[in-house]
This record gives sequence, structure tokens and C-alpha cells, in this order.
Amino acid sequence: MSNKLGLWIDHKKAVIVSITETGEKIKEILSEVESQPRRTSDSSLNIIYESLKVPADNRQQRTLTQDFNIYYDEVINYIREAKSIFIFGPSSAKDELKKRLDEHSLGAKVVGMETSDSMTDPQIVAKVREFFAE
Repeated sequence: MSNKLGLWIDHKKAVIVSITETGEKIKEILSEVESQPRRTSDSSLNIIYESLKVPADNRQQRTLTQDFNIYYDEVINYIREAKSIFIFGPSSAKDELKKRLDEHSLGAKVVGMETSDSMTDPQIVAKVREFFAE
């Protein structure tokens, strides 16, 4: 495990870049979280029962939060041994992950956070190299 990690994250995937003297290692972790509830049928006969097929907002939100925490914990298990972590990405996932890192007493390892657009793997690697070169 490298001492320096860059992590691009959104709600669908995390791309982790480990910087070493010989190059970099890329690991991708996919989220299996479904943010939109599925409906069981599209028949117009079922419209009056529609509200029974989708969980109440608070129950749905709790389930969604639990699912994201499972995803964040998988990412945390992979980056736990790093000394320095740079987190960036386009959505609120980076802030949610930082909060989760704080809960696991790992928040002090985060040396930088930044909002960025969607990026390709080579762009992510270049950004991480640039961040740690400074």
C-alpha cells in the first residue's frame, strides 16, 4: 500500500490511485446503490396502488443511507493504511466519505479535498500526481 492515495469518488464509483516510485496503481470500486425505487408494474390499472409500491420517503432515505455507508466502508477498507489521502469528485459523495472517515477516526489522513468534474482514469492519475508533487 502506498503512503499517498488519490481518490476520485461519486455515488456510482470510486477510483483510487496509489502513487509509488515505480508508477501508480489504479483500483476501481463500483457502488451497487440504486437511488431510484423500482416500480413492480407499469400497468395503468395499478395507479391507485402506486403509493403502496414505493416505500415512504424516510424509510427509503434510511435504506439509501445504509447502502451508501456499505459502499463508503468498502472504500475505507481499501484506503485505511494510507498516510495521506486526497479526495476529489463532482458530487457530495466526497463529503459523505469524509464524514464516514471521521467516524472511523481516519479523517486526519485527508490532506486535501476538491470539487472536480467527471474524469477519465488518466486524468485522475495526472491530478493525483500533480497534487502530491506540490
